[in-house]
Amino acid sequence: MDGVNSALTATAAGFGTGLSLIVAIGAQNAFVLRQGVRRDAVLAVVAICALSDAALITLGVGGVGAVVVAWPSVLAAVGLIGGLFLIGYGCLAARRVLKPAALTVEAGAETEEAGRTVVGAGGASPAGVTRVAAAVGTAASRRRAVLTCLAMTWLNPHVYLDTVFLLGSIAADRGPWRWTFGLGAVLASLVWFAALGFGARLLSPLLARPSAWRVLDALIAVTMIVLGATLIAGV
Repeated sequence: MDGVNSALTATAAGFGTGLSLIVAIGAQNAFVLRQGVRRDAVLAVVAICALSDAALITLGVGGVGAVVVAWPSVLAAVGLIGGLFLIGYGCLAARRVLKPAALTVEAGAETEEAGRTVVGAGGASPAGVTRVAAAVGTAASRRRAVLTCLAMTWLNPHVYLDTVFLLGSIAADRGPWRWTFGLGAVLASLVWFAALGFGARLLSPLLARPSAWRVLDALIAVTMIVLGATLIAGV
């Protein structure tokens, strides 16, 4: 019974610690929120974030953090690349602030424009061509979301600091229960990103208005540009 209690305590501690590190305003969370509101590749984005955290937490609990610390130049390079990426993405969000659009209108406009382009080229049935164009556009959008999410996750040094270094060092103090602690942190990541991605759909009626969409993109732009500049300044 003592072993079960110790395991539950370690899991709960890992869950609480992991949640406290993940639940913060950051580029990754902002991106997941935006994808959730747009209902664009939500499952893929949530899976990438949760599985990436699981892999990094496993590395941290396994002691890989000590190896990375021995090579500070690697972290500096990642910080520079990640900072530039965040600033670039923030600038794209800032550009969207100048040309806001309602979520439903934007999606419909893209499909309609794609349908007109293909119909004009081949003269096929408008309904059939629109469905094909919409499918192609969805696949391209999903691919962009996946690539952006991977970059957001793996080019952000804060992810390594939180999951590999900090959680790894805390887990080491748990001794034989360090892997149970790590499991709790992994569960925290999964719960948070799932709630953020799929729960964001509740905001869709609000963000159907261009003014609300402009506010969200402005917050995303400021967050990413500030984080990017901070990362570059710290290199």
